[in-house]
Amino acid sequence: MSLPHAILTALLEKPSSGLELTRRFDRSIGYFWSATHQQIYRELGKLEQAGHIRALPAPVPSRGQKKEYEVLPAGRAELTEWVRRSEDPKPIRSALLLRLRAAAVVGTEGFADELRRHLALHQAQLDEYLGMEERQFPPERRTAEADRLRHLVLRGGIELERFWTAWLTEALAEFGGPARDTDC
Repeated sequence: MSLPHAILTALLEKPSSGLELTRRFDRSIGYFWSATHQQIYRELGKLEQAGHIRALPAPVPSRGQKKEYEVLPAGRAELTEWVRRSEDPKPIRSALLLRLRAAAVVGTEGFADELRRHLALHQAQLDEYLGMEERQFPPERRTAEADRLRHLVLRGGIELERFWTAWLTEALAEFGGPARDTDC
């Protein structure tokens, strides 16, 4: 149920076409709620049918022109209701954790390499988030509530990546090997 709410949020921030939404998902919302191009377009259709969004009239009608969407009052009301709704945390589902549990049964041969690969991926993501924080949220931009809340979302991502890099480093220590590939 969260994809329509992610789209409503993005459209309230800035009316956009489906293609623009896809690009914005790749640069922001997609870091914590991903969606494919097809999923976004399918959801735009459902939101339009539900009366939550509408396509803005084109300045000059032409065939094949991209539609730009805006949120209608019913969409804002739906998003407001969703924000206020109570929701329990979801249990974590991690194939990596499950694979580590399976390795305890079938053996760990080669698994340290996979842990190192994950560590490198999480470190790269952490570095990207820290760069985003530096570029997008200098101290002077943290005064408006909307910016403080967006920064808080990014901080959540930063802390999750810090958790994973610390945990993977610890896991690799359990394997008795270095956390980083020293042959590079």
